[in-house]
Amino acid sequence: MSIPGLTVIGESINDSVPSTHRLFEENDIAGIVDLAQFQAEKGAAYIDVNVGPRSPGFMADVIKRIQQHISLPLAIDTPDPELAAAGLAAYDVERAGNKKPILNSISEARLEMFDLYAKQPFIPILLITEGKDDAGEIGMNRTAEQIWATAKSMVRFARQHIDNVSNDQLVLDPGIMPIGSDAKGDFKRLMNAMTRIHQDSDFTGINMSVGISNFTQMLPSKKPDGSPLKGPLESAFLTLAMPLGLNTIIGSVKRKYSLLPDDDPAMQCLKDVLKMEGVQGVMRVMMYCS
Repeated sequence: MSIPGLTVIGESINDSVPSTHRLFEENDIAGIVDLAQFQAEKGAAYIDVNVGPRSPGFMADVIKRIQQHISLPLAIDTPDPELAAAGLAAYDVERAGNKKPILNSISEARLEMFDLYAKQPFIPILLITEGKDDAGEIGMNRTAEQIWATAKSMVRFARQHIDNVSNDQLVLDPGIMPIGSDAKGDFKRLMNAMTRIHQDSDFTGINMSVGISNFTQMLPSKKPDGSPLKGPLESAFLTLAMPLGLNTIIGSVKRKYSLLPDDDPAMQCLKDVLKMEGVQGVMRVMMYCS
């Protein structure tokens, strides 16, 4: 399922997944626990828990119930500080083999979430796709340089609010967008941002993570000849990104991620896209899909 050096956070317990949403709506916590156990058995290092826009009490209950059945650490995944607080308060470090939870994610718009560290230490995922402009307003970063600058700012803030925190206890999320509709150069910007971060000695040893299923969102799962499509493209991305410091993904335990040779068609596709502009890149991906 995984590549040496790659940490996989199991993605299935997420309200955006239709089948999981249905389990949440039906209050089928036993079904949620089954998902956690399945991902643990298939080799996930962490289990992501995203309950969507539900109550803090619901988040706490889901965390407790999952931890009654598995010993893996969890990734508490929410932009809501109250849900994050409830999940962290419910988290039992001893049941997770004395491993801290991950908190996904803190952005420059949610820096107050660092205050939760005092009650339950965590490994933060720092979302660096949005940052403050010169006027102090929060907006989406449009360039690799802006993503790098936000990473500098957020890591500096983390060091000020977590005593003796080292880079290996921080995770940067530079964001990943669907390759099949990328007419704006999002993929190229991501690769350039990771390169910039990787080359910065201030970030030596830091972790980088993306939700890799977003990369192939809206693409068919198979080519017309029946061969897999999403898996090879995701593996090609990993082959390009891991040398730049990407070492963590929120991904599927069902996917057989691997490092690909340069002449693999999926690798050739992504390398071509990096040389193209606008809709040319989209057309190249569509050609690969067909």
